[in-house]
Amino acid sequence: MSIKRLHLAGFTGQLGSIAVTLLGLLMLTFFIGRMMPADPVRAIVGEDATPETYEQVYRSLGLDRPVYEQFVYFLGDIVTGDFGTSIRTGQPVIEDILHVMPATIELATFAIIIGATLGVTMGVIAAVNKDRWPDHLVRVFSLFGHSMPIFWTGMIALIVFYAHLGLVGGSGRMDQFYIGLVEERTGFLLIDSLMAGEMEVFWSALNHLILPAALLGYSSSAYITRMTRSFMLDQLGQEYVTTARVKGLSQNQTIWRHAFGNIRVQLVTIIALAYGSLLEGAVLIETVFAWPGFGQYLTSNLIIGDMNAVMTCVLIVGVIFIGLNLLSDILYRIFDPRTR
Repeated sequence: MSIKRLHLAGFTGQLGSIAVTLLGLLMLTFFIGRMMPADPVRAIVGEDATPETYEQVYRSLGLDRPVYEQFVYFLGDIVTGDFGTSIRTGQPVIEDILHVMPATIELATFAIIIGATLGVTMGVIAAVNKDRWPDHLVRVFSLFGHSMPIFWTGMIALIVFYAHLGLVGGSGRMDQFYIGLVEERTGFLLIDSLMAGEMEVFWSALNHLILPAALLGYSSSAYITRMTRSFMLDQLGQEYVTTARVKGLSQNQTIWRHAFGNIRVQLVTIIALAYGSLLEGAVLIETVFAWPGFGQYLTSNLIIGDMNAVMTCVLIVGVIFIGLNLLSDILYRIFDPRTR
């Protein structure tokens, strides 16, 4: 019974910390949003509205109340599942986000597959060849990925691979010719086109996805590479690795089965956090490639001061990171029985 009570207390404490984190995140974003110079009323009524119209809309939005009272009403709406209406689109915010989120998930998923595969492989190679030319080459390669501005690499990549070489698609999720040919069922264009049997649309969507996903994957691989190299160097210096080599195990068995097996738990968190960062919406890459995703939606609404949309986006970002951390804890227990 005491063990069950400890588990229950731990679970309750975890839920409490999650609630406090989300509340603090919302509070901080709300009060910063109220200090922004953008005028949401003017965004609704336009520049030529009469003072009477402006005042009417101002009161209807509740902006005449004290800020703390506005925040309390906002929290009450969220608890009941009402996230408000977007000023920019006139649609419920949650519907807007459900519409744009699949595009970002599609992009981020392909990017993290590329980034994790590239980053883990290069990190292991660098650690095994410490202070030799492969290590130096990998470190320079990852340094470029980490330091180069993503909007700059995006524009250069579009000029080279799309405009000059014609190897990949340009901006947007597919060619203009195919827009509207596939019914939106899941929101994931690759899946929807396959379900509809429209292979031309599928290949067009994949062709447009390759370049932005590769750039985001390269950028995230820089961080994953550095962390993998650090973790592997720590393991390769342990006595059990020397013992495995003395016993006659091959280098591949020693590296991948033993040393790499002991860093999987740490890599889970690193890759999960990298994926969470991508899911926030790679704002710059979505802007460069005119990708209609979550990041572009958040940015466009932030500019006009649409706080209903901004606050909901912030809440979703917080939930994503908290969810990925919880997933990391679960995977920890799967990969490392000692943590159960």
